[in-house]
Amino acid sequence: MSERETAREFTAQMSVRDGRWRLYVVLLGTTERCPEFTFGRRHAVPTLTERSRALNRPGFEPVAGGEWALSEDSEMPDDPGTAVVLIAATRVRSRAGVVA
Repeated sequence: MSERETAREFTAQMSVRDGRWRLYVVLLGTTERCPEFTFGRRHAVPTLTERSRALNRPGFEPVAGGEWALSEDSEMPDDPGTAVVLIAATRVRSRAGVVA
């Protein structure tokens, strides 16, 4: 595998807004646009299988043994009185041959 084909690790995050879950890969250190996927239904949290399929579309896969971790933020930074926003995150890697 050449240096260009070496798998790189990134963070995938998933958040919900207006009842719809959105999954995106944060591509720090690149000039690439962050790949993003919006799940078609409202409210139900996407399954692990659905998340993996969404990540596979732009050429990513979960890191072996990786787990999703939840964190909370406020809708308006520095205002704890606003609605809570849940963010799930896990480590992913680009598949061999996919350069991100």
